[in-house]
Amino acid sequence: MKPFIYPEMMVHVALCTSKDPKKILLISDKVEAMQGEVQKHQNIEADTIGCGIDLLRDLQDNSYDVIINEGSVDAASLAHISRALKEDALLVTLHPSLDNVQENKNLMQVLANYFKIIMPYNVGGEKTALLCSKEYHPTADIILQRADMLDGLEYYNCDIHPAAFAMPNYIRKEYLGIIKN
Repeated sequence: MKPFIYPEMMVHVALCTSKDPKKILLISDKVEAMQGEVQKHQNIEADTIGCGIDLLRDLQDNSYDVIINEGSVDAASLAHISRALKEDALLVTLHPSLDNVQENKNLMQVLANYFKIIMPYNVGGEKTALLCSKEYHPTADIILQRADMLDGLEYYNCDIHPAAFAMPNYIRKEYLGIIKN
């Protein structure tokens, strides 16, 4: 896998879905590549923290339009993340392989307490992330002008964005009623 695919997909799918992102949070122990992608967007402030529940406890309520999480996801961390998100915000988080059905179903059921829309998408190779949204649908509400006007991209574009959400039938059937779209 080309090294630029993953950070572009983790950052731009969310930032081109959110209506007007001004402040985002990157939760990761290795944020450099994603920070570079965020800088391709104008007027977005990006905070970063390392992975760990102790760091999440200190987040201010209703502070972020988008949170991109590479840390672990459990009920406790999701409660802190949701609290830090604004009413119409998005969360992108890594998750177990879609082939690990029971673990994903459990995670998606917890996410359903906080988000209207929960959709897996391809972030490069066999890696997938979950886009969780309180308001905006990632394929219906893509901001095409923002997606097409970004400079310096090697992979992401307005055609890749909705295509990343395509899933084979065996995955669709397995997650029927769990994926919220």
